[in-house]
Amino acid sequence: MSDPEDRTTAPPPDEDPLLAETADALEAGDVELACDLARKGARRARRAGDDERLADFLWLEGSALVEAGEAEEALGCLEEALRRSPDHLDAMLERAWALYELCRFDDAAAQAAEVEAREPDDAGAHHLLGLIAERRGDAREAARRLSRARRLDPENFPRPATVAPAEFERLVEAALAGLPEPVRRYLANVPVMVEALPALADLTANHPPLSPTILGLFRGAPYGQKASSDPWSHFPSSIVLYQRNLERLARHREELAEQIGITLLHEVGHFLGLDEEELAERGLD
Repeated sequence: MSDPEDRTTAPPPDEDPLLAETADALEAGDVELACDLARKGARRARRAGDDERLADFLWLEGSALVEAGEAEEALGCLEEALRRSPDHLDAMLERAWALYELCRFDDAAAQAAEVEAREPDDAGAHHLLGLIAERRGDAREAARRLSRARRLDPENFPRPATVAPAEFERLVEAALAGLPEPVRRYLANVPVMVEALPALADLTANHPPLSPTILGLFRGAPYGQKASSDPWSHFPSSIVLYQRNLERLARHREELAEQIGITLLHEVGHFLGLDEEELAERGLD
């Protein structure tokens, strides 16, 4: 059945309630609704021949898809948005984030740098360039960029809950000690390690790649599922927690400890053979 709303023409740019509704859904974290609304708006804008408004809806759809972990699909939306409106800074920045999520770090840096050149005080561009500098091992540039983003937009880019490596290890040990005793027995021969950031090889071992912002990773075959045909079977199982990503998620030490515990349980779930949907059903996503 056709949607009668879809037969209307797009309102003037400053009078489009659907655009505001789409943005509100995205801000509320309802990415499915945001995608549906953005696609409806895009259909209207195409029929009206309104490239600027079409670019707005494509940008919002791309943003929702990035949030949903669908960076490859998002990239298509964002690149069409930029073909329709080449100076759309929001679409440029979201394209940079999609490229970052796909581990195309050089391309992401180039796009973010273009945003910064056009808008020197764009906090999102500075934050992304800081993350990329951090991955490249340029600690000074990373600190400069991330600090600039915090000054420009402290609400969206707050100071992370940074602790010394030894203190982080103690928080991990406390989280392990807090696991149910049967789970600890399963983990007796599974080392839990801490790394600063995910290695590129771990991220790109999957297709599409894992997000560089992942908090933890289970390496190996799930418990009781090792098979000679599985290449992971030849490696010992382990769980890795990524300190800098976890610190950025938290605002203080207590929240960091909580996030470590949640992430550890999530990766234990993978070790026990649960997939992402099953983990979500158990509140471990």
